[in-house]
Amino acid sequence: MANLTIVANIITKADKVELVKAELLKLMDITRAEAGCINYDLHQDNENPAHFMFYENWESRELWQAHMGNAHLAEYMVATEGAVEQFILNEMTHIA
Repeated sequence: MANLTIVANIITKADKVELVKAELLKLMDITRAEAGCINYDLHQDNENPAHFMFYENWESRELWQAHMGNAHLAEYMVATEGAVEQFILNEMTHIA
């Protein structure tokens, strides 16, 4: 079975950039240590600092779904409630 690639785009409210960035950074080490995590990379747009993007690769969709159910993501959601304007997540398969 092919690995699962996740591309997640997060657009914050202009006055919440630093809050969301701090909360996203808290996710890094704990997620990278999770079963099935191949890479978990956070990016910030050079022109629009309110735009963050995760590029992730997981060994399987099931392991990624286990990640999505973890407490640290629930804590992130509570901490950033009302601070995110848009969240777009794409589940993708590497084909070439």
